[in-house]
Amino acid sequence: MKLLEGKVALITGAGRGIGKAVAMRFAEQGADIAFTDLELSETVLATKAELEQFGVRVQAYASNAADFEQSHAVVEQIMADFGRIDILVNNAGITKDGLMLRMSEAQWDAVINVNLKSAFNFVHAVTPIMARQRGGSIINMSSVVGVSGNAGQCNYSASKAGMIGLAKSIAKEMGSRGIRANCIAPGFIITEMTGKLSEEVREQWAKAIPLRRGGTPEDVANVALFLASDLSSYVSGQVIHCCGGMNM
Repeated sequence: MKLLEGKVALITGAGRGIGKAVAMRFAEQGADIAFTDLELSETVLATKAELEQFGVRVQAYASNAADFEQSHAVVEQIMADFGRIDILVNNAGITKDGLMLRMSEAQWDAVINVNLKSAFNFVHAVTPIMARQRGGSIINMSSVVGVSGNAGQCNYSASKAGMIGLAKSIAKEMGSRGIRANCIAPGFIITEMTGKLSEEVREQWAKAIPLRRGGTPEDVANVALFLASDLSSYVSGQVIHCCGGMNM
């Protein structure tokens, strides 16, 4: 039997990158997939088609994860379409880097809203459903910089640290209902976002990693699979670093 057979997973921001890799791994292991992105672009629809090749139910939804009303509305639609939600992966995220002395209020608000408020929006919408089901797994996609901080990323680091605090608090509040909440803290993962960095910067990152390489979205997806499945049935309130030893 596949690890996620019979389960429904909701993944935000899963049109590409880490979110897509998580969706693909979950679908491979039998989960039906509901995923969101800001709009139903050609890329998102192509991801949907790839997921359907695993023979599971798949639906993509256009939704601004930072919008409270939209988030609740899309969860209601997912319940109408799938009937249940067993796994929530809060993956939606952006960066707007800059030193604090030069950071604008708009840069701060955009990152906090998309990265952190979106997680609140979906947790708020999904926990009553999971409570009625007497179980569920919530996975927040944090970052090593949410633990260690990073110059030039005060907004991003704060948002990712907030996701850790949110997961730990939900784990304490909802554990008696069978709901688990955990975080993944990826390090330097090779995605479209990090691909924009110069070769020199990427080499410097690699030298700082004990495994001497950047991670792949699939590396992160494997950790997400563990946290989503019953293999981690006694794991809650934890932060799992997927960083090649970069942050110990």
